Amino acid sequence: MKLRTIENIDVRGKYVLLRDDFNVQIVDGKITDSFRIEQSMPTINALRAAGARIAIVAHRGRPKGVRNMEYTLQPIADFMGVQLIDDCLSKDFLSDMSDGDVVLLENVRFYPGEEKNDPAFAADLAQGFDIFVNDAFAVSHRAHASTVGVAEILPSCAGKLLASEIEHLSAVMENPKRPLLSIVAGSKVSTKIGVLKALAKLSDTLIIGGALGTTFNYAQGGKVGNSLYEADQKDTALEILDFAAQNNCQVLLPLDKGVAKVFERDAVRINKDFTQIEEDDVIIDAGEATTARDTAAIRAAKTVIWNGTVGMAEWQPTWSYGSFAIAKTLAEQTRAGNLESIVGGGDTVAALEACGVKDDITYVSTGGGAFLEFIEGCILPGIAILEDK
Repeated sequence: MKLRTIENIDVRGKYVLLRDDFNVQIVDGKITDSFRIEQSMPTINALRAAGARIAIVAHRGRPKGVRNMEYTLQPIADFMGVQLIDDCLSKDFLSDMSDGDVVLLENVRFYPGEEKNDPAFAADLAQGFDIFVNDAFAVSHRAHASTVGVAEILPSCAGKLLASEIEHLSAVMENPKRPLLSIVAGSKVSTKIGVLKALAKLSDTLIIGGALGTTFNYAQGGKVGNSLYEADQKDTALEILDFAAQNNCQVLLPLDKGVAKVFERDAVRINKDFTQIEEDDVIIDAGEATTARDTAAIRAAKTVIWNGTVGMAEWQPTWSYGSFAIAKTLAEQTRAGNLESIVGGGDTVAALEACGVKDDITYVSTGGGAFLEFIEGCILPGIAILEDK
């Protein structure tokens, strides 16, 4: 896939509408994880150095098309040290901009036309700008006004982050070093059927963990207690296992789990295999035997793709055991030059951060849903419109 990029355009003195993904967690007005903002800076700095006049369009949360200041981007503007324009459709500031200036537009999702990709809203958003740059991989699987609508109006191209995401993910999908191990966890089989089949076709080994793995254990007759799983996905789980077998992909399901009697951070942890789980047990993390097997599988691999924590990794230290072991083993093997590691998904990246190993991973994607849809082989509309055909 060849994209039009900022390297191919002259932006000096031009008004550039830059789509970034700043959907970051903010607690008490403070940003708790600035990863996505940091990853966006190379494009912002390159455009500034080239003399562009930049207005960043972004969103945060799901304000459902109304001006809900709970989702204001003011904390992000403060963090970046730039002016916040309080209406993303305002144009009054443009005449005051000089080459290299940067402003941040208020949450584009305050308007219902954004998620509807309303042509009139897209035209209003694009008005006054010369060029559109998309650097928001994480939302490029959405056909919204700020990803697709404006790209149909303005000359458009990809920023450095988006181009890097496509380059790295394409490389691992098209020509991975083998053995290739994929680790997929999360809560619902029903939302990951496509990606599980895609990875079963691509991978030599596929680990299915978390509540996802619990559903697969249930499908095979395992006891799951009072835990999160999808009883109605039993046949789908068995179908995926058959599909993997047909494609010579070994599937590793949970052997045991860390359980408690209540779903709480401070609950007492007990390790049980699936024959021991009682009706009132709640599965919260991967078990010790599962974790030992999974980390051994990582050490045997040359490429690892990971999406989804295998337990409540944010409930440290009791329930982060399985996810942190995966993160630390990935980092250890990557540092040693034994494998290439590709990690995506907000919770998964947060686990890397909590372990202090994010910088040791070969490539950390800013995408969650976009990461999975790209692996699945779906057309991402915000990227397809930037292809250099």
